[in-house]
Amino acid sequence: MLTAEIRQRWLDYFEGHGHTVVPSAPLISPDPSTLFVIAGMVPFIPYMLGEQTAPWPRATSVQKCVRTLDIEEVGKTTRHGTFFQMNGNFSFGDYFKEGAITYAWELITGSQADGGYGFDPDTIWVTVFHDDDEAARLWKKIAGLPDERIQRRGMKDNFWSTGARGPAGPCSEIYVDRGPAYGLEGGPIVDEDRYIEIWNLVFMQYERGDGGGKEDFPILGDLKQRNIDTGMGLERVAYLLQGVDNMYEIDQVFPVIQAAQELSGRRYGADHADDVRMRVVADHVRSGLMLMSDGVTPSNEGRGYVLRRLLRRSVRAMRLLGVEDLALPSLLPASRDAMSPSYPELAANFERLSAIAYNEEDAFRRTLVAGTTILDTAVQAVKAAPTASTSAPVLSGEKAFQLHDTYGFPIDLTLEMAAEQGVEVDETAFRSLMQAQRDRARSDTLAKRAGRADTTAYQQLKAALSTDTAGPVEFLGYTESTSRSRVVGLLVDGVPAPAATAPADVEIVLDRTPFYAEGGGQLADQGTILLDGGARIEVDDVQAPVKGLSVHHGRLVDGTVTFGESGTATIDVFRRKAISRAHTATHMIHKALHESLGETATQAGSENAPSRIRFDFRSGSAVPGGVLSEIEERVNTQLAENLDVTDEIMPITEARALGAMALFGEKYGDRVRVVSIGGDWSRELCAGTHVRRSGQLGLVTLLGESSIGSGVRRVDALVGDGAYGFQAKEHALVGQLSGLLGARPDELSDRVSTLLTRLKDSEKELGALRQAQALAGAGALADGAVDAGGVKVVTHDAGDIGSADDLRTVVLDVRARLGESAPVVVAIGGVHKGRPLVVVATNAAARERGVRAGSLVKVASGVLGGGGGGKDDLAQGGGTDATRLGEALDGIRTAIGAAA
Repeated sequence: MLTAEIRQRWLDYFEGHGHTVVPSAPLISPDPSTLFVIAGMVPFIPYMLGEQTAPWPRATSVQKCVRTLDIEEVGKTTRHGTFFQMNGNFSFGDYFKEGAITYAWELITGSQADGGYGFDPDTIWVTVFHDDDEAARLWKKIAGLPDERIQRRGMKDNFWSTGARGPAGPCSEIYVDRGPAYGLEGGPIVDEDRYIEIWNLVFMQYERGDGGGKEDFPILGDLKQRNIDTGMGLERVAYLLQGVDNMYEIDQVFPVIQAAQELSGRRYGADHADDVRMRVVADHVRSGLMLMSDGVTPSNEGRGYVLRRLLRRSVRAMRLLGVEDLALPSLLPASRDAMSPSYPELAANFERLSAIAYNEEDAFRRTLVAGTTILDTAVQAVKAAPTASTSAPVLSGEKAFQLHDTYGFPIDLTLEMAAEQGVEVDETAFRSLMQAQRDRARSDTLAKRAGRADTTAYQQLKAALSTDTAGPVEFLGYTESTSRSRVVGLLVDGVPAPAATAPADVEIVLDRTPFYAEGGGQLADQGTILLDGGARIEVDDVQAPVKGLSVHHGRLVDGTVTFGESGTATIDVFRRKAISRAHTATHMIHKALHESLGETATQAGSENAPSRIRFDFRSGSAVPGGVLSEIEERVNTQLAENLDVTDEIMPITEARALGAMALFGEKYGDRVRVVSIGGDWSRELCAGTHVRRSGQLGLVTLLGESSIGSGVRRVDALVGDGAYGFQAKEHALVGQLSGLLGARPDELSDRVSTLLTRLKDSEKELGALRQAQALAGAGALADGAVDAGGVKVVTHDAGDIGSADDLRTVVLDVRARLGESAPVVVAIGGVHKGRPLVVVATNAAARERGVRAGSLVKVASGVLGGGGGGKDDLAQGGGTDATRLGEALDGIRTAIGAAA
């Protein structure tokens, strides 16, 4: 039975029994602090914990999952894999133990002809919690299982909880006996290799208290609502029903191993080391494909780093199998074909997904060549060094850091490759160096944000101003452009001061402010602070050197400011509105990118400046011009709809349930601000300022996109006045071109194309004419060859030349005219755009005499003040001093005489 059929039978069975089929959530975890969905019940956690009311009383799903904590163990045994699928059925206050056990028994033992899995009832064993007499009784009643096939276990094995205070309950696990060939008699408590767990039924009925471990916590009482959460491992059921020994041999995985066999010429099952490598390839290629399909792109942090690691481990495993050529173009399609019956989007989006993977392999191959050479050299040096210890030799953390920082060689690969050669790595020292680098980067950032790296004064100020219920500064800027405020912090040169007198650069902290501090890609507000005593401060920047503390950087231009003084703070409203338009436009561009490119186009940074946008996003390839135009059109279409732009403070769990986009790596509190455009069209967690309706943007113009690093692209755009100004300039330019070319605007493209074609044709004709003129004198040059120690030598200063290609053509023609009967050297120089060039050619007879073109060119280039090189038969060089060209040719003649 194919895996896709097993999956579909699950969904059909439970849908037929009143369950709502819930599509798999993306692999990207809805919790920004967690990388991936690691269990089938993760999308249902808010309902299990009672944080939200489930929209259905019972549900079923087949959830995609990824676990990478034991990535190094993948392939070493057949039990470990990173990507897996979890079948689940869930009840929220509906059926409980009897219903869950009934459904499970019917599906696993029901005949295949009737939609079941057809397992032999005599091979089924179960475990229950040691005092769960109800579950044991139900298994006997519903399934007729004898007591010896119902085994009892303690809390460690058969009691589920989240690991913290909350829902908990006993569970019952279902096992299939594979027979005596796979291990000992006695059920799962004796041998879990022979008895394979396929399904776990969790009965959530208690509330547990705080405590550590799986067993050391109290049960506080019964839950108000009892729930069912079950999970069946799809891959495990697949290998049992397909009659193979493990998950690597099922129909969704083994095709990649077959592709690896064909590429490497090695056979799976013939050698343990090769088997491990093929399993690594099969697992990682599949996991990588599924992650990319759900929007992950390779990077050096977070989810992107996990993907990069999976793809690179696959490539390296193939190299260890002897495959030096590109491997992913053969492996990835095999995984696509195996997985697309269950996930059709893999085939539909394969062109985009494969481009990401192939680019990553190409980049890693370059890294691998350079890094492996340096690592191998370092490892050999460590192994050769004398040591009094009997322990394994150790590669220094400094060397590992150099490999990572200079050559992009990931530490996990250094650890793995060093261990293969019996060498340990000082990982502690490496981590310390990495942390020091992060600290330096953080200090640089703080220096930018605060004007200095030392934030002690700001930390102390924040502590003094904060209360248990409020932060140090109240931000009013969402609704107010001016406010009455009091100076609660004054710093001069980073040092707290009681007062300051103009002129002076000061840092002001107000108890309440309309000024937005730079953050989330939005530039800071500018404006003025007028104090009641007459002081005037021109605010040029606002930063938050520590979270929650807005520091106004400004110039005290009049009067004296004193600590505790009150006044009026006013922002530059024109600037604020322009920045707000840019920020709203950024959200709209982000959403349109998602619609056009898919979930892979995740934000990697932004800057929202007055009327100007810079938006960075993750993508493995350039955005085609046509797609960029579609994105611009989509944004302006939505803009013209004059959509409402709203913001709302809500619990983060509610924001996630609404699908609000959050940035991985950002730390969010329990309550977050959600900015929505057009209701549910665009939703993002955002603390920035925005317009009230999309129509206030006026116009958005995308200027283009470019690469700013591996896997990261940048879109530059203009909005509002900036876009209108750009459009006006373009209109004027089009008018000028129309006048110059005598064509209507809609004819300009064809007219320019025609002119360019004519220009190229003219350049070709000119080049051919120059070459003909140069060759016209080749005969005379050959006739003027002189003898230098038995070598026919032609040297010539051609003066100004059209190109180096013209010079090479003449040199080769003269050499051909002189034939192969005697040693020949032809050296001709010329000047191109003010720089001297020399081309030298030798024939076979000259090279046999030890006269080589490359050596002669170096002589000439040295005289000309430059360099050059090439092969023994043809070489080219040059320099900077054209006045010494004759001297350089004389040097060649002298060198020929010496060599001959």
